[in-house]
Amino acid sequence: MSEGVEWALHSCLNLSWVGDEAVTARKLAAFYQLPTAYMNKQLQALTRAGILSSTSGPRGGFRLARTIDDITLLDIVVAIEGREDIFRCDQVLRHGPGGSDEVDYRHTCVLSGAMRKADLAWRSSLAQQTIADIRTDVEKAYPHTRDATLNHFLNAG
Repeated sequence: MSEGVEWALHSCLNLSWVGDEAVTARKLAAFYQLPTAYMNKQLQALTRAGILSSTSGPRGGFRLARTIDDITLLDIVVAIEGREDIFRCDQVLRHGPGGSDEVDYRHTCVLSGAMRKADLAWRSSLAQQTIADIRTDVEKAYPHTRDATLNHFLNAG
């Protein structure tokens, strides 16, 4: 998984505290000392996926396009990484002893099946967790984070 997923997850969480205020890619990137151009690429992917909305102009930037209850961790991962399975079976069994070009090993290989099952479990877990859930957990564990983040984005130059 690319580092862009981590950046996107944190950006969505941070935007949840800011509310309706638009935050620029520059400010979101500066919060973690990340490159603005690459952060903007992640934010654009989130916008294309309908997770964020963007506004241009002097008061422009990014904001959440959906409620935090309607944005799952899987939504964010898929927006950044795409829908491809994490494991891709290249059917190496086809070239091993007893292999056959007639068999689709993506469906018959036990290892491929185990990896698909794990991928499904992982995706299911991410689909069950929303930004609202993560925000609640962060606010319980680190009560100062919400106010510090809000203060940073609303008062940063």
